Amino acid sequence: MPFTPDEIHRLPTVLSAPRFATYLAEKASDKEAALELYQWNMELSAAFFVPLQICEVSVRNSIVTGIENTYGPNWPWEKGFHISLRNPQFGYSPRRDLTGLSKLPTSGKIVAELKFVFWERMFTKSHDAAIWNHQFMTVFPNADPARSIQQLRAEGFDRLGKIRDLRNRIAHHEPIFRRNIQDEYDRIRSIVAWTDETAADWLDKVERVTAMITSKP
Repeated sequence: MPFTPDEIHRLPTVLSAPRFATYLAEKASDKEAALELYQWNMELSAAFFVPLQICEVSVRNSIVTGIENTYGPNWPWEKGFHISLRNPQFGYSPRRDLTGLSKLPTSGKIVAELKFVFWERMFTKSHDAAIWNHQFMTVFPNADPARSIQQLRAEGFDRLGKIRDLRNRIAHHEPIFRRNIQDEYDRIRSIVAWTDETAADWLDKVERVTAMITSKP
């Protein structure tokens, strides 16, 4: 639906000049074209929430299974697991993140509250000996068996880092239109497929991201 003259005049102010400037620059200062791109970016960001949600839930549940198989069902309160988590003085600390949630009554509630980056950091090499050397192919049965556990775990770390970056940009209402959207979706799907191919195929059925690629203004 075309923008009205009033929308073309008022919306850039509502969106703010600094935020809208990125879209104006992309469309050679054509306000209407920039608004069309902004709207597409907004709708694409909304569409990404479905694959991002399925990805986060599936990967964290698989990681939790690996942790439980190693440290038991009460892993959030197991001292051995706490000690295994990195605790840098500056920046994100998985140990502090988990400790801050230790008063919650169940492991399920803790899982729901842990940051996405916590699951990403579970794919660091410090967990290879205790967890991944024994559990990776159990909880991610569709990962490439021709690759080593260390290669797969490193690949998971890289993919989750890129997925988290996309997730954060969307959460902060930032532009994603310059990204390779097909690659972004394929990366998300590949993580889901590691756990369950049927879930990945279902994601293909319900997602709207890829259908929007050709409609980019």
